[in-house]
Amino acid sequence: HTARLARVAGRVGALDDRLKRGPEGWRHRLALIEASDLSWFAGDRIGTDRLALWISMRISGLQDDTAALARVGWAVRRLTGGPGPEVDLSAFLDRRDPENIADEAEPFADRAGGWLDLMAQVAELHPITRACMGFHLWSLAGLGQQGDRIEAAVTAARIVASEGKGAIFAPLAMGGAGGLRAGGPPADRLARWLDGMETANLTAMRHLDDIDAWSARVEAAIRPLSGRTPPALCAVLTEWPLVSAPMAEALTGASRAAVQRNLAWMEARGLIREMTGQGRYRMWRATNLSGYPQ
Repeated sequence: HTARLARVAGRVGALDDRLKRGPEGWRHRLALIEASDLSWFAGDRIGTDRLALWISMRISGLQDDTAALARVGWAVRRLTGGPGPEVDLSAFLDRRDPENIADEAEPFADRAGGWLDLMAQVAELHPITRACMGFHLWSLAGLGQQGDRIEAAVTAARIVASEGKGAIFAPLAMGGAGGLRAGGPPADRLARWLDGMETANLTAMRHLDDIDAWSARVEAAIRPLSGRTPPALCAVLTEWPLVSAPMAEALTGASRAAVQRNLAWMEARGLIREMTGQGRYRMWRATNLSGYPQ
């Protein structure tokens, strides 16, 4: 797997460099997409539209599972910053032992410590290989619980990018989460992991190419316009895959009228298009983006 590992490491490095040179909003955008894809992999199925409304305004629909939203919200927070998992795993996972733990129960701190010890023993391995091991050892170390597959994947994504300068995480689930499937001997799992990572990193790069080209088009189009709302709205549409008018109002600080006027102006020029949605939850996204999210 050496040649394949080197190729995937090159893809991760290229994405890291691209994010280092790009606007801050790109990291946030990729984190939202990755978190949404991880939620589909884990069976929670939180789309980017529901995730955007939840993260930006804490809005959830009647049918939404708030525990699932909390899990995917945690994923976004950990994919956008904060200390890594190997500093303090309990803090990273927001999990602590209860005061009145049952005598026969193994404390979470001990289980987390056991997993960290295993990771320390393979410290000389490449971060991509270590992340794969950490992911597959997760339930073996007794760290499994509801939502544990999201936790394990986010932890692994951070480990891969632990030496990065621009990327806070390396995508694992974009373009399909095949690399996260369990089963088979370790060599097969690593091969799947590398294939999945290559797909995810290529998907992320293609997405950044698209949003970069879109930003250039929008900047040229809004140059004649006055006021601070057009560039602020452009920044919000770069940072968030889907945006509602109330979201844009909250994130830009502009008035509802200014936001709606500018959204209509951009839509009329084919720079954004409305996605399906009802009433105040109508949502818009940048046009001509291949892949994510449709």
